[in-house]
Amino acid sequence: MERPGITNGLRHIALFVENFVECEHFYVALMGMEVEWRPDEDNVYLTNGNDNLALHKVEKLDGFGRLDHIGFFINQKEKVDDWFQFLFEEGVEMLTEPRDHRDGARSFYCSDPSGTKVQLIYHEPIARKEITPSR
Repeated sequence: MERPGITNGLRHIALFVENFVECEHFYVALMGMEVEWRPDEDNVYLTNGNDNLALHKVEKLDGFGRLDHIGFFINQKEKVDDWFQFLFEEGVEMLTEPRDHRDGARSFYCSDPSGTKVQLIYHEPIARKEITPSR
């Protein structure tokens, strides 16, 4: 199978954080991001309109690195499955099957050769913004 084009960028990072409230303040008040979605009290998704940062609260980083995963955006939802098939056929270690999320996103996880968790994700708010140019 041929690679299904290129991704729309490395635009998503997810971090495990111990100081959840302080980290949210840093990224929102100081760095200018805004809350895009708060699915529960231990998780928040921030955006600056172009990128997406997820903060996941943990009590201690023991056994965790700070980085949970990196994410490459795909601006067409149906292409997520094409990417899954392509990477699978290339022998990439797949960590999950493609699935739909509560917020309408669709993604899967795989592992790079050094073990970094990589997500390929269709994220509707940013995809819509990029597909529909400003007037």
